[in-house]
Amino acid sequence: MKARYSVIVPMFNEEEVIKHTYDRLKKVMDQSDDSYELVFVNDGSRDHTAEIMREISSRDENVKLIDFSRNFGHQVAITAGMDYAEGDAVVVIDADLQDPPEVILQMIAKWKEGYEVVYGKRLKRHGETLFKKVTAKIFYRLLSSMTSVDIPTDTGDFRLIDRKVCDVLRGLKEKNRYVRGLVSWVGFRQTMVEYVREERFAGETKYPLKKMIRFALDGITSFSHKPLKIASYIGFFLSFSSFLYLFFVLFQRVFTSWTIPGWASIVGVNLLFNGIVLMLLGVIGEYIGRIYDESKDRPLYIVRETKGYLDVEQDHSHIRKGNDYVR
Repeated sequence: MKARYSVIVPMFNEEEVIKHTYDRLKKVMDQSDDSYELVFVNDGSRDHTAEIMREISSRDENVKLIDFSRNFGHQVAITAGMDYAEGDAVVVIDADLQDPPEVILQMIAKWKEGYEVVYGKRLKRHGETLFKKVTAKIFYRLLSSMTSVDIPTDTGDFRLIDRKVCDVLRGLKEKNRYVRGLVSWVGFRQTMVEYVREERFAGETKYPLKKMIRFALDGITSFSHKPLKIASYIGFFLSFSSFLYLFFVLFQRVFTSWTIPGWASIVGVNLLFNGIVLMLLGVIGEYIGRIYDESKDRPLYIVRETKGYLDVEQDHSHIRKGNDYVR
C-alpha cells in the first residue's frame, strides 16, 4: 500500500543516536493513524550506522534504507530521500533529535488545513555555543537581505512539503544545493510551526565551522548576485579613489617642495589594493566554480544499495541525473 507520509532522515556517523531516532519517529508516526514510510539515507557513514538500519529495515516494513557509495553531503542526502519518497506529504528531519519528531504531527495538521509547505521555526536553540547562535542569526539575516527570495529566518531543513512541491524540487538539477532556499523559491502556500530546538541527543555535530562557511556560501551564491555587484562597486570606488590620489601626488610634486621619501607607503598601498583585488577575484571564482560544476553534469549521487524497495534490484546501483535513473 502506498505510504501517506514519507519521513526522510539523512544520516552520517549516527550510530549512537539512530536507534533512538527510529523509536521516536515510529512512535510519532503510529499516532498519525495512516500509512507511512521512514526513509533513512546513509550518506557514506564510516561507523555502523548502515548496519544498524539494515537490521531495523529487515524487521520493520515501514523502514527504507538508501545507502550511498560515499559521502555526498547532507543536502544531497535530502535530495535523494525526496527522489525515493512515495508519500503524499514528505517530512525532512535530521537524525540527531535536535528537532523533536513530535512536531511532525503539528505539521501534518497544518498540511491538512491546505498548506503545501510547513517549516519549523526555532524559538530557542539549546545545547549550542554562543558563537554558533550569533553566527547563525547573522547569516540568516544577511541571506534575507541579499536575496529576492523570502527565505524564513531561524529555520532549518526540518519541514513538511506536499507531493506536488516534492515533484517540483526533483526537477531542479543544480549541483550546489541549498534545499531550504529551493523550497522557498518554488513558492506554494507556506506556513510555520514554532518549536524549541533541543540539545543533540548523542554524537558530534556534522557541521563544524568549515562546513558551515561552505554551506553559507552555497546559500548566498545560489540565490543572490549581490556579491558580484558589491565587487563591482568596490572596484569602482577604489579606482576613483586611486585617481584622486594620483592628482594629490602630482599636486605635491609640482606645487610643493614636500614629498614623501622612500617607498614604504607605496608598498603598503600596493599590498592593500592587491589584497582587495584578490578578494574580489575570489568572489568571482566562487560563481565560476559553480558554473564549472554544473557544466560537468555528473550524477548528484550514487547509491550502493537499497533496502525495503521491492522494485529496485538490490545488487545494482542507480544514479540520479535530473529526474532520470541509470542502473
